[in-house]
Amino acid sequence: MAARGARGGAQQRIKGWLTALMATSGLSGHEGPVRRLLAKQLSELGISSHSDRMGNLIATLPGDKSAPSVMLFAHMDQLGLVVRKIEVSGLLRVERVGGVPEKALPSQAVRVSVGKGRTIPGIIANKSHHATQPEEKYKVLPYSDLYIDCGFRSAAEAAEAGVVVGAPIVYAPNVLEVANSRIVGTSVDDRAGCAVMLEVARALKGNAKRSTLHLVFSVQEEFNLRGAVTAAQALNPDIAIQLDLILATDTPDMTQRGDVKLGGGPGISLYSFHGRGTLNGTIPHPALVELFEKTAVAEKIPLQRSAHIGALTDSSYVQVTGTGVACIDLGFPTRYTHSSLEMCDLADLEGLAKLLVVGISRIDRKFSLDRDQYLE
Repeated sequence: MAARGARGGAQQRIKGWLTALMATSGLSGHEGPVRRLLAKQLSELGISSHSDRMGNLIATLPGDKSAPSVMLFAHMDQLGLVVRKIEVSGLLRVERVGGVPEKALPSQAVRVSVGKGRTIPGIIANKSHHATQPEEKYKVLPYSDLYIDCGFRSAAEAAEAGVVVGAPIVYAPNVLEVANSRIVGTSVDDRAGCAVMLEVARALKGNAKRSTLHLVFSVQEEFNLRGAVTAAQALNPDIAIQLDLILATDTPDMTQRGDVKLGGGPGISLYSFHGRGTLNGTIPHPALVELFEKTAVAEKIPLQRSAHIGALTDSSYVQVTGTGVACIDLGFPTRYTHSSLEMCDLADLEGLAKLLVVGISRIDRKFSLDRDQYLE
């Protein structure tokens, strides 16, 4: 009974942190509200933190200096839009920030930031069905043809409300609890990773026998995938563990992509590559693959394997900082990625946190990063 209660406690903590984080807007390059919330959440755990010039939030848990140092990181930003033009009518034209799926945009509710923590609601317009011609019904409009309606009657009224060119826009924050401990919401990518990091920090802060652990909540991942690089350059870790989504493939439209199931446990990426213009990816260091696979077996944590093209994380650039960093991507299965409502499973998040706590605790002074010690 005690074990079940402990697991439930971790899951409830993660749920609480995740819910608060998803309710907070933080477009790439405008992460301030999320950063301040995370700093507060860390402070409540008795952990101090600081920000670098990029806006990354960094906290260090000192440990054995003779063991390889670890940087555990997840990005706090989210994708969205910025105002490109304010029409005379008061309607807003936009540019996208990050991999925004254009087919999922029309009729979505949004929030436009107008400074000092204030936002105003709006909607991405969708042409009235009654006036839609047959040839238009199956056409996806490019984002440049879309506009946002906040109810303004003129450009002057929009300006008076605080809307300016460059104003950040995100999906209206939303959180839904559905069956089987599953959570649906805005920016599961990667506020779920941030929530897991908080649980890891809570569990490891009193363990001085482990290696030094740097916690980095990074910025601008959705924009240019390099927000964590400045932190890695400053911290110079030996190991970097990145937390982000793993594509769930258990829906009819995704079955050909792999065998990752929502609720099937945390995931480990064995290969990632972005083939659409950004030629980069991550092939994990074999020492870290062995570490987390053996930890999963020992702790009876189901660990799902993923390999795919089409996604990319900050680890692709962190791995080539300094003289090279041993990197791995771990994560949680997620459905409907980059849409206004993504889905994850709290049990997977809890399993990921446990995998990290135990795995990181096993990185001691005897832990080797010599590739030739690992048979491949």
